[in-house]
Amino acid sequence: MIQENVKETVKDGAEKVKDVIQEDIWGTILEFLSIGFHFKSGNSTIDLTIGHLLLVILAFIVASGILRLIRSLITRKMDLENELKFKSIFKFIRYLVYLTVILITLSASGIDVTVLLTASAALFVGLGLALQDLFTDIIGGIFIMLDKSLSVGDVIEVEGKVSRVFEIKLRTTRALTRDDKVIIIPNHKFISDIVFNFTQNHRTTREAVKVGVAYGSDTDLVKKILLDCVANQNGVLKSPKPFVLFEDFADSSLAFGVYFFITDSFSDPRIKSEIRFRIDKEFRKNNISIPFPQRDVHVIKTPTSI
Repeated sequence: MIQENVKETVKDGAEKVKDVIQEDIWGTILEFLSIGFHFKSGNSTIDLTIGHLLLVILAFIVASGILRLIRSLITRKMDLENELKFKSIFKFIRYLVYLTVILITLSASGIDVTVLLTASAALFVGLGLALQDLFTDIIGGIFIMLDKSLSVGDVIEVEGKVSRVFEIKLRTTRALTRDDKVIIIPNHKFISDIVFNFTQNHRTTREAVKVGVAYGSDTDLVKKILLDCVANQNGVLKSPKPFVLFEDFADSSLAFGVYFFITDSFSDPRIKSEIRFRIDKEFRKNNISIPFPQRDVHVIKTPTSI
């Protein structure tokens, strides 16, 4: 009898605890989670509550952890340069994943996502038109990083400006010009415009200095002087060997070009300037003149009639 009374008492206590948990504690939690905003859209209702917000935050945390794990697995065997490029691409992918997670989470929590998409369709169209250049730049940045058409340290020429790349981002590329100015290049330029990359294949480039000498000059001596001036110049490679081309019989001069190879295309104006100084000095020593265009004007007098 006593045991039965004890059982009944325990049973009644358990039911009371259960009722307290379900009605008081859990009911209070559900009531708290249901606090939020409720909107009517036609026959549908859009509910934005604390519960939905917490669910989105939890989904963000889980998605971030998974993305971080994937990134570490992929980049653990990459060198530093490729790792930085992949992180830039991965940042863009992460934004897309976050957007997808938000939509899936809201849909799973009972919110009709199509209502949100329909209501904001005009906004998305406007944003798409306003940000189309931004998206083009981002796509260009992804292509640059994937096909490795551009790397940090490359010497490039864009719209007549020669510069050295020092940073490649997802939207823009930054380079330093020869006069120490930073040029910010939108990445779509590299997929829509013609861009010269002086160091894509290797660091060695061929340069030239052109000069004209007067008719009657000793052409063999001119060739020797040009080769000597280049051979004694710092920064010019011994191999491949420099060479001279007799390029043309011009209107006022004999046109020559001395061709040579260097490993620093970024500083080639300085090297060319020093070579020109040497050429001018040696020509003066050997009485070789550099002509300038001349024109003969003949004045014809016609008799005047009386």
